Amino acid sequence: MSASYAPISSPFTRAVVSSMNKLYPESLADKSFDNTGLLLEAPFNHARRQRNSVLLAIDLTKAVADEAISRKDSVVVAYHPIIFRGLKSLTFKDTQQQSLLRLAQEGISVYSPHTAVDATPGGMGDWLCDIVTGAIAPSSTATTPEITPSSSKSYSAPIHPQPGPVSSSPSSTIPHIKTTIHPSPQPTPAGLEDAGMGRLVTFTESQPLTTIIDNIARGVGLPAGIPVAIPQSASVDSIKIRTVGVCPGSGSSVLLKDVSQIPDLLFTGEMSHHETLFAIENGSVVIALAHSNTERGYLRAVMREKLEKALKDEWENTRKERLGAGNEELKEIFEDTACEVHVSGKDRDPFGIMVRTT
Repeated sequence: MSASYAPISSPFTRAVVSSMNKLYPESLADKSFDNTGLLLEAPFNHARRQRNSVLLAIDLTKAVADEAISRKDSVVVAYHPIIFRGLKSLTFKDTQQQSLLRLAQEGISVYSPHTAVDATPGGMGDWLCDIVTGAIAPSSTATTPEITPSSSKSYSAPIHPQPGPVSSSPSSTIPHIKTTIHPSPQPTPAGLEDAGMGRLVTFTESQPLTTIIDNIARGVGLPAGIPVAIPQSASVDSIKIRTVGVCPGSGSSVLLKDVSQIPDLLFTGEMSHHETLFAIENGSVVIALAHSNTERGYLRAVMREKLEKALKDEWENTRKERLGAGNEELKEIFEDTACEVHVSGKDRDPFGIMVRTT
């Protein structure tokens, strides 16, 4: 190999990374455990160029990798980091490593924002708050839950939530205030002073638990059932909620960090058996939807549009700058005005819900 050889990622990939950093600054991620950023930087081959497109997913599974390869996307933005701990090898024996190797071979990079999205104002935490308060609801174009064929006559096929675009409903929003549970260390980027992990919704007046459950079911596209844990001395119809602690994914480390101030309702993706028992024994309610069901809808409802807008601006500025530099070898690249962001159609939570029909 020539000593002057210096592999780089594609100009479009670098525009995607820059756009994601502006929307969800990596400095806001919880680096005590998280692994965020450009996790796979595929080398750029201008002779075999990918499309100027991004595929959004929560989990980078084999199915999502196949989808990105068939679409010829340039970048997969996978919310969960596919590389979470140190790797001692990269082989085809591990299915996740297999996906990474295949994507690199095709020239597709992988970016993971994870907890930076949780902490950023306007991120997943705030989106879940809007669902709880009724500020947003699925629009008329919302997709129906994905149903996998089943030969069973006694049960429905597994249902996987697939929320579509959402519409704002300010007139039906329950009056409330919203605060950050664990603010990010200062200084935060300008304009993001409210960044941090977890959100606390405090309603002006206590609300029936059933009202909040209805809001959540509509907002996340999960009509088949909502997992709810309540104190044994109470009934669902009798419970009133004044405060709601919200955290996407696995939220116990955020919502139960201060056990002296447990919210009336803990709304998250998953909590352990004993953590849930602790919460309801202290008089609180827990709604845990299965980990990524609190995350996936955000991609379609918020992130796709925000990233596409920021990326179009970023790519247009890059194009103008580089075309003016007179680089004839890459002229065709920078003459391409295309810029697209899509949500994966293959990405879904591992768990679905089967409903007994007889």
